[in-house]
Amino acid sequence: MTDLLSLIWNYGVPFAAILTVVVFVHEFGHYWVARRCGVRVETFSIGFGPELFHRMDKHGTRWRVALFPIGGYVKFFGDADPASMPDAKAGASMSADQRGQAFFAKPLGQKSAIVAAGPVVNYIFAFVVLVGLFMAYGRPFTPPMVGGLVEGGAAQQAGLLKGDRILSVDGYAIERFEDIQRQILLANGQPVRLRYAREGNETEITVTPIRSAAPAALAEPGKTDQKTPDEQAAAARPRLGVISPTLEFRKLGGMESISAAGQEVVELTWTTLRTLGQAISGARDAKEVLGGPLRIAQMSGETARMGLANVLWFVALLSLNLGLLNLFPIPLLDGGHLLFYACEKLRGRPLGERVQEAAARIGLGTVLALMLFATWNDIVQLRVFSFLKGLFS
Repeated sequence: MTDLLSLIWNYGVPFAAILTVVVFVHEFGHYWVARRCGVRVETFSIGFGPELFHRMDKHGTRWRVALFPIGGYVKFFGDADPASMPDAKAGASMSADQRGQAFFAKPLGQKSAIVAAGPVVNYIFAFVVLVGLFMAYGRPFTPPMVGGLVEGGAAQQAGLLKGDRILSVDGYAIERFEDIQRQILLANGQPVRLRYAREGNETEITVTPIRSAAPAALAEPGKTDQKTPDEQAAAARPRLGVISPTLEFRKLGGMESISAAGQEVVELTWTTLRTLGQAISGARDAKEVLGGPLRIAQMSGETARMGLANVLWFVALLSLNLGLLNLFPIPLLDGGHLLFYACEKLRGRPLGERVQEAAARIGLGTVLALMLFATWNDIVQLRVFSFLKGLFS
């Protein structure tokens, strides 16, 4: 029981706190723009499932917190459900004043702005958090030096030595050790051209990262870290086998922080899109890319123990990923709604109800399938069954 309480405190509480902040920011973007457009907001929910508590405001909005903090929604007046599907029956009996407050009756431009506001505010929030982080604590910086070598790793086999400075990877100029990690991730196990400096001399070599597994965060209590072959395969990543020097934080000025935050937003977005594209094309195992709530809980707990600066970095990263994910053209997500509105603009009229209903079912199935796959992937990689067995045996 002590181990279970410790698990909840160390992982569950940070997970709920961090995800609540990011989801609130996303939904508040929808809410704020909707209010500016004269739409009545009936419900603002953080989480799904049974309601824990709520508060009604003077505008008639029910602000609620639900049991499962894995998302949220804003329900507008005239919507049939939280996915903003129009309630045709209710719309037919509305007065002119009521239709003026309904989301579905607003002009196409206003509806598009309301839907896009969630992801856009996620990006703005991430940018602001990064600017504040870089000014208050500094930008995470690790010199691109070889601080050590993994025994038998790709770098050691290629002849790299401790103290070598990495200059470029596949022609990409390296300024920080984090740049090396990003380029190795994008290479996805393929050979890379690596230029390094040693004692004033520059050398270019070709190195092929070796797939290996990092230690799992959850281990069976009282037992050594042992994995099945399937678990080992799931945890394997292409790695250069270079140990980084000590992490530093370099404080930046106002303009420097703004520039650096913008650069991080662009690079993180591009890296995410590249890795997802590799997973879709089959060039990368999807297990390496898709993480579910358990993975987020693991990372939340780890960053919480590492201090406020790391928590802020993770919050910004999670906000970016939530905003980007919601822009994908999948029905039920914000990107799916924007796709419908684009079709409506081109056709001069909305898509038929049957088409929208069929698309909504397909979108729901796609989202549920991705969630199930990501959650199962988390269970396998984090060895949750073994952990739970150790708790209760």
